Amino acid sequence: MERDTQPCFMSDHEGFCGSIKNSTRDFVVTELDVQGRPVTSTGRPEVAEVRQGSRKAGTAGVTTVVQNGDGVLSQEGFDLSAILGSSVHEALGGFASRTVACVEEQKEDTEMALGTFPEKQQRASVHRAVRHNYPFLMTVTRQTGILVKVDPDFRELSQLVSEGEAEDFFRFIDAKVPGSVFTFLPDDSKEHRTSVHHFISRRFGKLVETKSFAEQDQTAIAVRLREKGNQGKKSGKRSASDREEQAEIYSGFTLKKENLETLEAISYMAAVLGVLPSDFSYAGIKDKRAITYQSMVVKKISAERLLEKASEFERRGMQLSNIHPASEPLRLGRLQGNHFDLVIRDLKPHGKCSSSDLEALVKAAVENVKARGFVNFYGPQRFGNSQTVQADQVGLALLKEDMVTAVRLFLSPEEGEDLQNKAKRHFLRTGNAKESLLLMPAYKARERLMLRALHRYGSGQEGCGRAWLSLPHGMRVFYLHAYCSRLWNEAASYRLNTLPHCPVQGDLVCTRPQRDASATEESDAAQVHVVTHAEEKDNAFSLKQVVLPMPGNSVKYPENVLGKWYQDRLAQDSLSACRFRITSLKLNVPGCYRPLLAYPHDVTYSLRVKEEPQVTGPSPPHSTASLTLSFDLDSSCYATVCLREIMKCEP
Repeated sequence: MERDTQPCFMSDHEGFCGSIKNSTRDFVVTELDVQGRPVTSTGRPEVAEVRQGSRKAGTAGVTTVVQNGDGVLSQEGFDLSAILGSSVHEALGGFASRTVACVEEQKEDTEMALGTFPEKQQRASVHRAVRHNYPFLMTVTRQTGILVKVDPDFRELSQLVSEGEAEDFFRFIDAKVPGSVFTFLPDDSKEHRTSVHHFISRRFGKLVETKSFAEQDQTAIAVRLREKGNQGKKSGKRSASDREEQAEIYSGFTLKKENLETLEAISYMAAVLGVLPSDFSYAGIKDKRAITYQSMVVKKISAERLLEKASEFERRGMQLSNIHPASEPLRLGRLQGNHFDLVIRDLKPHGKCSSSDLEALVKAAVENVKARGFVNFYGPQRFGNSQTVQADQVGLALLKEDMVTAVRLFLSPEEGEDLQNKAKRHFLRTGNAKESLLLMPAYKARERLMLRALHRYGSGQEGCGRAWLSLPHGMRVFYLHAYCSRLWNEAASYRLNTLPHCPVQGDLVCTRPQRDASATEESDAAQVHVVTHAEEKDNAFSLKQVVLPMPGNSVKYPENVLGKWYQDRLAQDSLSACRFRITSLKLNVPGCYRPLLAYPHDVTYSLRVKEEPQVTGPSPPHSTASLTLSFDLDSSCYATVCLREIMKCEP
């Protein structure tokens, strides 16, 4: 498969030869959202914004919601089951119920750990969703982990007003909708109203202002979010996060692209819309030579503006649909998986089998892989299979903090005389970033960002470091992940070629169900267990539960020969002391755990044999066979790797 890995198969069927991606229509990829629904399904949110004006007492003022095809209103971004996973969500529900009793009985605070969330955006999503669903809880970040416990402010307010009012008030505070107003239930006690005024002023005075008003012989307290210019007046300024939160607009859409890399498509859309590539977020990167459908969210651009630019995108092989307002960016990995519709052409048996055996060969191959799965290798797309210099080599240079080498690898040209390759060759030959920038096509946003920074800061160690910082964080960390993925592939090959095909002492296993909504490659260490000698003897776990760590600074390694292999392999690349953190580039790689095996789901297939008469001579008709194959894979699993197991050759 990739370099430095030995062939590893889980089944012993014969397989067959064939070719894939003869055209982009032979390889169609449709992303499945966190609920397992295709992003192309009908009933997805349409462009609609419902603004609620003055609301009834006890509820917040203005809310933006999304309307789906069935007319059902739903707020996005607060689905804790999707964010945390069903098991953690259920445990949180139980904790919340017990916490309510503790609040009523004035017991001491208790805490619950929700797990670790390496990315800042992940943590922000968890904070928002927990506060929305359980306003009486507060979230606390400890390094990359998040804890929940009783909010003392909620406890204090719930002594002054009803619990329902307190919950709605805290949702209002967390929403921070500009110009919105929250109204408490009428209260005829001036002394009591004064207590409520004082509490809100003391705890939220920089954010809101309060006023009592009389209506129909009743007096109530209205709480209004301060205008943007007035927030934080007491301190003389507003925080950067407050300014950013007030200004952000998000629009979601489904992107259909053909024969385009995901990042290339983003660069082009960014250029047309006048935003940065980093303003786009997505759940996963899709194949280039294919037709792919995936969800995206863009910041600072309204849904209406996306519609206006749709025709320009179509000229570049992109189509936008299901355009709608969104509440937040997408998080990498926020999907259940992908659905694949493939055609394998020119099927032929391996070796001595005849063409008449194809039907039996195909059936045996597909049924074996359905039952036994395949080794969950990262596919060649992860490393740039058509590139002279692959992404993991760039990642290794970055981990060594050799910025100059990393830049030169990044700008290494491919074969060909197109403008981008001419620009790269010119830079490597002359070191002149300005002239190379003039040659680089406008849609090559990453290369242009880097060349612009090199022209400004120079091509020394510091200048190259600044050039890397000019790229969006997701692009920078991609190269580090590519290196870690390469090591994972090599570790998987070593594990299967060295140790038995069953869990042994020292292996790591995941105790969470594989198709849990949160069971992405970012598995929490809390669900990872080290197999003991007794568990090995009792066959307590199966091979499908074995996970291998992606190198990082927050993972544990197997406690057997595989753990020693990781140490030796990192030493081979001079990374024994690597902290997997590059402070100068604001990069941190905590690591994660990836299942050793993967399994296709909902597999269907159809073999078609077509007789073609010979053009000349009395020879018998020539037959060609093609296989139509459809299946689902979990997130971060590769169809080309699954096909390799089915076909027993490189597809």
